[in-house]
Amino acid sequence: MKANPNVPSGILVVNKPAGPTSHQVVGRVRRLLGTRKVGHAGTLDPMASGVLVVGVNRATRLLGHLALHDKDYIATMRLGVSTVTDDAEGDVTATTDASAIDDEAIRAAMSRQVGEIQQVPTAVSAIKVDGQRAYAKVRAGEDVVLQPRAVTVSLFEATDIRRQGEVVDVDVEVTCSSGTYVRALARDVGTDLGVGGHLTALRRTRVGPLALTAACADIFAEDAVTPTPITMAEAAALSFPVVHVTADQEAAIRVGRRLNFTVPSKATAMIAGTGELLALYCPDDEKDGQSRALCVLA
Repeated sequence: MKANPNVPSGILVVNKPAGPTSHQVVGRVRRLLGTRKVGHAGTLDPMASGVLVVGVNRATRLLGHLALHDKDYIATMRLGVSTVTDDAEGDVTATTDASAIDDEAIRAAMSRQVGEIQQVPTAVSAIKVDGQRAYAKVRAGEDVVLQPRAVTVSLFEATDIRRQGEVVDVDVEVTCSSGTYVRALARDVGTDLGVGGHLTALRRTRVGPLALTAACADIFAEDAVTPTPITMAEAAALSFPVVHVTADQEAAIRVGRRLNFTVPSKATAMIAGTGELLALYCPDDEKDGQSRALCVLA
C-alpha cells in the first residue's frame, strides 16, 4: 500500500486496548485510512492500554516532538513477585511474602521515586545496546545491564492498597517525563521494600495535551469507521507555543531558512496566514537573535 496524498495529514489519538502491539495499531490505521505513511509516538507495550498518538502522512514528522511531552498513567503494582520483564507478561524470577509490609512503608518507598531520579530502564525494552534492541538480547539469553538515566516523576501516588495472601496490589497514579518506565517504578519500589515487584496493569491517560477525551472511535471494532485526524495546526496549537508569520517569513520557512528573531520555545509552531502549520522552529544557539528550523512540514 503506497502513501495516499488524498488522505489529510494529521494526528489521531487512539485508545489502544490491551493486547495489540503499537505496530498493530499503526497497521490498523493504515488499512482504515488507505495510506502507508503512518507512525506512532511513544510505544505502549501489548499489555498496556490508553493513549497512543498516531501521525498520518506529513504529521509523522511531528511525532518525535510530541513524544517529548510528559505523560499520565494509572497502573497496578504487585509487590511480592518479580518478573524478567517487570510486568505480568514475563516469567516470574522470585517471590517473597509481602503481607507484613504496611501502607505507610509502601507510600514512603513510592515517595523516594518522586522527583528527578536516576532510573535503570527495564532490560526487556526497545533501548538499543550495541546496535540491538535490549529485548532481543534478553530473549537470546544474554545478560543485559542498561545504564541509568535521568527522568522526572512529578506524581506517584497510591489510590488503593489491597492484600491477597502473600502479595500486595497497589493502584497508582503517575505523571512522568518522556523516557520513564512505569514498569521500572514498580520494580524499584519492590526492591526498596525487599520483596520485589512488577506491574500487572498499565493505562496511559495523557500525552502532553492529548488525552483520552480526544480519542477517535474504536479502530478495532468490527464496524470501525474511517477516523478523522486532528489537523497538524490544531495538534501543534495544543502542544507548542504558536507564532503567526508574515508572507515574507512564510516563504523563508517553507525552505527552512533561519529567521531574524527568536521564537519563544525550543519547539515553536509556525503558522501561516491561511492557518497552515509550516514548521517547528527553535532558538538558534549559534546565532543570537535568530531561530532555526527543527522540521519543515509544509
